[in-house]
Amino acid sequence: MTELAYLATMDAAYVRTFRSRVTALPPGAIVLDRTFFYPTGGGQACDRGTLELAGSRPVEVLEVVKSGSAVVHRVRGDPATLRSIAIGAELDGAVDWERRHRHMRLHTAQHYASARIFAHTGVRTRRANLAGSGATLDLEGPLAPDALAPVENDLRAAVERPQEVRVRMVPRAEWEAHPAAGRSGLVPLPPHVDPVRVVEIDASDVCPCGGTHVRSTGEIGELRWSSPVTLGGGATRVAFSLVGPGPSTPPA
Repeated sequence: MTELAYLATMDAAYVRTFRSRVTALPPGAIVLDRTFFYPTGGGQACDRGTLELAGSRPVEVLEVVKSGSAVVHRVRGDPATLRSIAIGAELDGAVDWERRHRHMRLHTAQHYASARIFAHTGVRTRRANLAGSGATLDLEGPLAPDALAPVENDLRAAVERPQEVRVRMVPRAEWEAHPAAGRSGLVPLPPHVDPVRVVEIDASDVCPCGGTHVRSTGEIGELRWSSPVTLGGGATRVAFSLVGPGPSTPPA
């Protein structure tokens, strides 16, 4: 089992370096007892970075995926260094911060955009994909040609007048008894999730989510929007991308 250390608090998403212990060594990969690397899931691409055994060259973390209760870090490095890593060894991890922060900005922007699209049109988000410096939202229905204009204005306002982003853990039974009214997303909550990690943006959105997010909408920065694309069955795809590196942010 791997502890998902990035989940616990907002500040945990800002941790760039950490120490962890090796618990398994599948071919070409390393499993740790805890990790701050985000594994691919929920529409968000995985983190990358390095793992380093004291006195050895760092190895590259190329891909991070979940396998049951474990997180598998697929790695590439000097063969002698890889052979020297043993179960029980302590490794120093370093997350590629530029990539991580882009995904944090995109994911928070996606939550806010989905919430504002729903508020203005009543159309909900079926799925979202976040990778590189762009995101796509697949919506359940059509949008009017001018429907995105107020959403873009809302996002700009949220950057200029930042809103706090928070996470809290809620027992599954409590969440199911009192779910957020008018959820903007259609992605079902997996049956094994308990407690539910809830991401909240002040007065704008409440959503179960296991992804990494920025502390404030002011960190999102400028966005560039593409024209909506009509999909089969009357659905719509909306896309946006980050413009520039965004505000500088210190680690936790």
